[in-house]
This record gives sequence, structure tokens and C-alpha cells, in this order.
Amino acid sequence: MGDVAINGVVMSILASRLPGLVFALLLGLAGLGLATLPAFSHLQLSALTLAIVLGMLLGNLVGERLPRRLAPGIAYAQRSLLRAGVVLYGLRISFQQIAAIGPGALVLDLAIVASTLGLGVWIGRRWLGLDRDTALLTACGSAICGAAAVLATERLLKPEPSKVAIAVASVVLFGTLNIFLYPYLQAHLALSPGSFGVYTGATVHEVAQVVAIGNAIGPDTTDTAVIVKLTRVLLLVPFLFLLGGWQARQGGARGAISIPWFALAFVGACALNSLITLPAALRERLLDLDTLLLATAMAALGLETRFARLRALGPKPLVLALFLFGWLSIGGYWLTRWLVG
Repeated sequence: MGDVAINGVVMSILASRLPGLVFALLLGLAGLGLATLPAFSHLQLSALTLAIVLGMLLGNLVGERLPRRLAPGIAYAQRSLLRAGVVLYGLRISFQQIAAIGPGALVLDLAIVASTLGLGVWIGRRWLGLDRDTALLTACGSAICGAAAVLATERLLKPEPSKVAIAVASVVLFGTLNIFLYPYLQAHLALSPGSFGVYTGATVHEVAQVVAIGNAIGPDTTDTAVIVKLTRVLLLVPFLFLLGGWQARQGGARGAISIPWFALAFVGACALNSLITLPAALRERLLDLDTLLLATAMAALGLETRFARLRALGPKPLVLALFLFGWLSIGGYWLTRWLVG
């Protein structure tokens, strides 16, 4: 009876997620198909960019009229498929490539994370009068890894759900703008493809957005950007431990520390790629699967980026996210020039 009950629960979970997963998958496949058309390839619009645009268009046109039964699968695609795609992306990268980037990129990541967190909390609290949780959630989402950092920090702070929604919506909005801004910047900034990859990885909010930008520019930029970005994601671990320790000293520890295991699994995939040569056909299929997973996750993310929701959140969190967006884009560029060259 125990096995039957467990199987029943598993099948129920799968059935609840399947409609939304299929819906997001179809949008991801549409993005892949559109990316092969000459008009879009000429504009350097990658499958990931097109997938999130399709999701945003549909989400804002149809809005709340989307069937509620799609929600569990869409949320699963945003979280789990994105992380699976990031893990598989490790098969594109080796430790030899990581070593070739140099210590300057690590110092840049540390500088970006520390400065963005400090500015976000200070401006949010002192200038905008935001509460601690909203300011901290928005700052960590901008500084480290977007919505993933917000959700990881939420487990520790245990804030009101509306504050989490504000932070996620703001970092998703400005992180999505990066997908369109950075390929334009690449043509006008005095950075080599490798240095621009460092700049992208150190300053763009979400991992999937970094991959989308890199794919729109070139493989050298993509590989470097993802390595730098995942190094930045790994900084979530010490941040959470420091935050948890600070809360404990303040007598306010309210939750367990969340470790980004998908980033550690990415490192494991890099290690596998560094030590073992996979058969070419198998590696190609895995990388195709990786692209499809990321496109599906981007489509799901676009479906939840609705302008009506953003207007309802109030202006101050968006002002903070806008300031941090400007700091990452402009300040991050000068830090990249100074620390990396």
C-alpha cells in the first residue's frame, strides 16, 4: 500500500505540472524555430531571446486569462528546468578554460556583489524608505543571481509574500532588458569578446539571461560569461551564511540556509568535461537538450513578466532596481576595465 500511495502522489504531481510544462516547451520550440529564420539570425536574436519575448507577448496579451492549471508547470520550468539547463551547460566548459580567465574576474565578481549589496541596502533604506526585507531581497537579486537569489534569501528572511514578488518582478524586468541592451553595447564598448563576456557574467542578473546575451554575440563571449556568472552564483553560499550569522547575532534567525546545489552540480559537469571526452554524438545531443531546457525556462519566465503586475507593486522597489541596473551596467563596465582590461 505504501508503494501504491507514493506512486499515486508522484503521478498526481506529474499530472499537475504537465500542461504548463508542455505549454512552455512549445514556446521554447517556437523560439528555436524562429531563431533559424534569416530575418532573426541576421538581427542576432537567439532562441533564448525569442523564447522570452514570445512568453512576454503571450503573458501580457492573455494575462490572467491563461488557465490556472498551467501555473504549476510554468513555475517548475522557471526553477527546475533552468537549473537543469545550467548544469548541462557545464559540459561546454572545462577547468582549463576557467583557469585561463585569471584572478581578475574573481576579484570583479567579489567587487560587484559587495558593492551592489551595499548600495542596494543603503539606498533602499536611507533614500527610498523601504523596509529591510524588500531592500535586501531586491539588492541580492541584482547582486548575485536574480530570482534564484531572491528565493534562496526568502527562505532565510521569511518575509511577506508580496515583498518577494516585488523583488522577483523587478530583477526579472531589468534583467530581461539586459538581453536587448548588451548586444548593442558590445558593438560600442571598447572590450574584447572575452572581456565583454567577463563584463556580462559579472553584471547581468540571471544565468539564463547571460546565456541569451552570449548566444547573441558568440561562443567565446558565452563561455566566458557563464563561467564568470556561475562564479558569482557560488558567492550566494557565503552571502547566505553571513546573513544567517548576522541574523543569529541579532536574535532574528527565522529559517534555514539554502545552498545553490545547481551551481555546485554545474562545477561537477565542468569537472566531467575536463576529465572525460564524451562521444561527439552524445555530447551534441546533450547540448541540444540543454538549449531546449533553457529556451523553455526563458519562455516560462516571460509568461510571468506582466506589466500590469509591475504597476501594482508601487514605484519605490522599481526605482531601487533601476538604480542597481544602472550601477551594474555603468559601474560594472568601469570595474571591468580597471580589473580585467
